[in-house]
Amino acid sequence: MNVQIFIPCFVDQLYPQTAFNMVKVLEKAGCKVSYNTNQTCCGQPAFNAGFCDEARVVASKFLNDFDNAEYLVAPSASCVGFIKNYYPSLFEKNIDQNTIQSLGKRTYEFSEFLLDVLKVENFGASFKGKITYHDSCAALRECKIKDGPRRLLQNVKGLELVEMNDVETCCGFGGTFSVKFEGISVAMGEQKISNILATGADAVVSTDCSCLMQIGGIIKQKNLPIETFHLADILASGW
Repeated sequence: MNVQIFIPCFVDQLYPQTAFNMVKVLEKAGCKVSYNTNQTCCGQPAFNAGFCDEARVVASKFLNDFDNAEYLVAPSASCVGFIKNYYPSLFEKNIDQNTIQSLGKRTYEFSEFLLDVLKVENFGASFKGKITYHDSCAALRECKIKDGPRRLLQNVKGLELVEMNDVETCCGFGGTFSVKFEGISVAMGEQKISNILATGADAVVSTDCSCLMQIGGIIKQKNLPIETFHLADILASGW
């Protein structure tokens, strides 16, 4: 199976190992993975900031970069949710909707591709420790991803999965929200950290590095003994 990968801006700059781990898992599953070096951004940051024309320019390039992709997989429910849910309105008067819908149908968040397309739940990973899972808003509300990542984690040898209270509550990142409303964002993040600590977990896992950046920043500032991992990092561990 031929798979092209899209690596979001913040993963490329701040969490490159997560991208390598995603490739590692996909290749173990038998996929032929390719990376288009011309790729840049999906356009979401500009869109979230209210610059629709600028976002459209960037998104147009994205459409061209991945026009021939059989499957497009990204380690970010946020970017995938933007492509699937907002490209149709962004290009409503500019590009044939069949082009937009075709790309949307071929674009998958990492965990949903593993489960819905590859139909694989166990990758032989092992991780010793207690983990709690954070539902990113994009995964939960835009991509309708809930049970899938948990099923994948439950098949990791040595891993104990525990649920936190208010697990579906936002961590406070919210893209530009954390910039525009810093005080509220920090308070929401601290609430999330309190719920994580109450589980006794050694680490928190999510589908989105943007959430992990928010949570991890507060953990670091408070010098707490908790690690953050993307789902791909866990599935690529122990082998």
